[in-house]
Amino acid sequence: MANLVPFWLLLSALLAPFASGDWNILRPKKSHLDLGDSLKIYCESWRVNVELNNVKGFEVVPQECISHVKKYMTSSQYTADSERAIEEVKLYLSTCCSPEGDGTDAWIFDVDDTLLSNIPFYKKHGFGGEKLNETDIEEWMRSSKAPALEHTLKLFNLIRDKGIKIFLISSRGEDLRSPTVDNLIQVGFHGWSALTLRGLEDEGKEVQKYKIKARQRLVDEGYHIWGIVGDQWSSFEGLPAADRRFKLPNSMYYVA
Repeated sequence: MANLVPFWLLLSALLAPFASGDWNILRPKKSHLDLGDSLKIYCESWRVNVELNNVKGFEVVPQECISHVKKYMTSSQYTADSERAIEEVKLYLSTCCSPEGDGTDAWIFDVDDTLLSNIPFYKKHGFGGEKLNETDIEEWMRSSKAPALEHTLKLFNLIRDKGIKIFLISSRGEDLRSPTVDNLIQVGFHGWSALTLRGLEDEGKEVQKYKIKARQRLVDEGYHIWGIVGDQWSSFEGLPAADRRFKLPNSMYYVA
């Protein structure tokens, strides 16, 4: 929470003339300053800076911003932002990729909150306001109940139908392969070329380094990676890189 100190210092100075001894930002008293609007502005700024990768490494959403993140992740704005990102992918696809027919054209998708939505899980776990319990999230993944993100399902089918091979690279563990495959198939994802999950040799490795290794393996096999779609910056950073990367919004958690 150390990254919140500048905000609190600024806000405290700003409100000093109006605040009483029992003032609380979550239960603001009426004053010349609309504290609700100030909090909303701060939380939206925090959320946007998560998307810009300026806010990194947070374990939980700031408590005062949980309701804001919840409203966004369940709103038509979240859907519109995601669909806009997908439209940019489609525009890129219309000009970038002319498959050679030799089977070396590749596209990478992340899985969680890219193909499959974990919002039903986070509804029960504070929309990122609780420190993630690995046992709980793995139990959710084993249930194979995550719904598809419909906009990426349509994109997935479009890319597959263009003759580009689709590779799924997830930070899920290898022990979750069966429920992950079941979940993907149940909600309509078919025809990917490979699903890469973390094996024993990847335990303890940063997600970014693990995904770099997975991409390098594809390049070594002769694939040209036209693009990556994911919801975390760790899916994109480092070399080898794809020609383009497209990030979907997600301010509920941060994966390094």
